[in-house]
Amino acid sequence: MEGDLYVHDTICALSTSAGMAAIAVIRVSGKDAINILSTVFKPHGKLDLSDTPGHTIRYGTIYRGNELIDDVLVSIFRSPSSFTGEDSVEISCHGSTFIQKEILISLISAGARIAKPGEFTQRAFFNGKLDLAQAEAVADLIASETKSSHRIAMSQMRGGFSSELSSMRQSLLDLVSLMELELDFSEEDVEFADRAKLNELLDHIINHISSLIESFKLGNVIKNGVPVAIVGATNTGKSTLLNSLIGEERAIVSDIHGTTRDFIEDVVNISGIAFRFVDTAGIRKAKEEIEILGIERTYDKIRSAHIVMLMLDAEREDTFAIGIKALASRIKGDQLVIVLLNKCELVCKKELDTLVKNIKNQALDEGLKLYAILPISAKLNIGLDKLKTILVNSQEDIASNSSEILVNNIRHFEALKLALEALERVRDGMEEKLPTDLLTQDIREAIFHLGEIVGEITTDEILDSIFSKFCIGK
Repeated sequence: MEGDLYVHDTICALSTSAGMAAIAVIRVSGKDAINILSTVFKPHGKLDLSDTPGHTIRYGTIYRGNELIDDVLVSIFRSPSSFTGEDSVEISCHGSTFIQKEILISLISAGARIAKPGEFTQRAFFNGKLDLAQAEAVADLIASETKSSHRIAMSQMRGGFSSELSSMRQSLLDLVSLMELELDFSEEDVEFADRAKLNELLDHIINHISSLIESFKLGNVIKNGVPVAIVGATNTGKSTLLNSLIGEERAIVSDIHGTTRDFIEDVVNISGIAFRFVDTAGIRKAKEEIEILGIERTYDKIRSAHIVMLMLDAEREDTFAIGIKALASRIKGDQLVIVLLNKCELVCKKELDTLVKNIKNQALDEGLKLYAILPISAKLNIGLDKLKTILVNSQEDIASNSSEILVNNIRHFEALKLALEALERVRDGMEEKLPTDLLTQDIREAIFHLGEIVGEITTDEILDSIFSKFCIGK
């Protein structure tokens, strides 16, 4: 798979964010990286750049022709002790967009080319510095916005997940090798692979893979945010709540019923946990086709949410039973339901207590289990700090500092499911005393799918899909 493109040419790109900044970093990698740099960089001091050892920083000046561009620091990394496994340099320059552009033009004129998205990490993969799961973790690490997502990405990038997969894969390889050896001596009725140990190993690996598959629910939530649907009748304050939670006017607020025709969502980091809030269209009998579509999408968001926040208007007690009943018919057993009694500032304390009691009774009548009932004022920010505390406390698994390996990548999840299905066929085949050659075929299939995750088995299409999602310069 390593064509000339990956082995011989030299690439360059801006590694820091595009735009003006105090400093910028330009990365160069390839067998001619140091020679190309030498044509545009004049180091201060007597030591020539070609004689500079790896893991050394040099101070000097970048020129384009005879024109001085910038005074810079250059970090030298020599093969194989670099991120990509190739000779690499990183140029730390002033963050002027003009300077960034001029340095890149100079490097291109000297023989480098602009890197494609993710090409530096792709080269690290091709050169054995990272496996594919670790390479994908690099992108997750860059995108991490919470402590939990950062922890998962760091663990995977350091090879925690890959190590577990490698161990399972090697055990299966050792086993299938013995089973296939039996086929060579089939006429002598020799059994090299102990069937009792095979069953024991199968149970262990099946349980392990099942645990990893189950962890995807939590891992995906940590990566993308806990989905929280804000639902209720029209004009109960759902959009006002969303705006208050995210701290900006993200949703249009109006006294006109049915203003929100489609869902609006945004992610908020609360105490290190990402919550993906979705402001949905108000539930009511609608006649317009667009509004009907919006309400149908509301029901879709309810089904996919981990937490459902039902907004009730404290001044419209007559709508409580309808809202609770409508939600009860669509909620799943593992979803948390929080009832928010909005506009609480318009109701006296005694009446508010009565409303809360009535909500509890109505929910009980409908078989709806409530996680919490909280009087709030979305407009005046009353009760929102308590709401945030309730949300964080509801996600104890995410808040924990467990070092457990979690799957958070849909590609890994699907490969694990296919591996599990193959091994379950092996276990069933053992019970039915199927021929060894059929059993080994399914074991080989499981090995194949585990290998797909770390890149032992892959295709150009898979690699292009993965690395195209990276930013240029990484």
